Amino acid sequence: MSDSHKDQVVVVTGAGKGIGRAIAERFSKEGAKVVVNDIDENRVSEVVTGINDSGGDSIGVPADVADSSQVKIIFDSALEHFGTVDVLVNNAGIVSPMLHFFEADEAWWRRIIDVNLTGHFLCSQQAARIMASKKHGVIINMSSGGATRAHRSFTAYDASKGGIEALTRAMALDLGPYGIRVCALMPGSIDTEGMDEEARNLRGENIPLGRPGDPDDMAGPALFLASEDAKYITGDVIKVDGGMLSQQRSATVDIVPPSTFPPLQDILEGD
Repeated sequence: MSDSHKDQVVVVTGAGKGIGRAIAERFSKEGAKVVVNDIDENRVSEVVTGINDSGGDSIGVPADVADSSQVKIIFDSALEHFGTVDVLVNNAGIVSPMLHFFEADEAWWRRIIDVNLTGHFLCSQQAARIMASKKHGVIINMSSGGATRAHRSFTAYDASKGGIEALTRAMALDLGPYGIRVCALMPGSIDTEGMDEEARNLRGENIPLGRPGDPDDMAGPALFLASEDAKYITGDVIKVDGGMLSQQRSATVDIVPPSTFPPLQDILEGD
């Protein structure tokens, strides 16, 4: 796999922490040149410093993927420093705040949709134009179990992830003739913030492999999809969830249980 990624130019959005950071660092270890994006400038600097101090080759571009003018800067920077883009990993996304449907407002809905779904579209358009010029490239989107199932109090998030899976299929059809493959990864319960042992054990009870995933568990599948070993895969979604969605079991713990829902009286009085 190392030969497949040597000197590839890879853009990873939302790479300041968690899954995005793990993917960016892993691509670098495999010889790729990495463009690290995140909305948080300090996190970008930390990741880039770590990669370059370890012998890698990366640049950082702080930007909001929901803003087309800022997205253009990401790809202009990639071209200026590395001359091309071979792989785009659309990882940037937000979950919070988690609001019940009755607590949500339009601003909340639009911000999550704009970052999670529109951000994928804007970054993909910029990357695809570069890739089409050489008839080769890979775009990897980031889905969720919420794309096909549902989380309580995640209305906008789940809608955005369902849209990402539809976008993946549609882009694969439109971009295939230009030599561009488009796939998505579906993470399961990934411990991106560092759960304590008790929380990890509790979450693991509902996962066939017995533990929540770690960010690095997403990196290997990303590398595979970006490699020549996956050259005949496009339009597909790969689950990376320890078997969680393959079982017929109810969740051990809800992130937002019904006991926290707004009382009916409060809803009626809000009208």
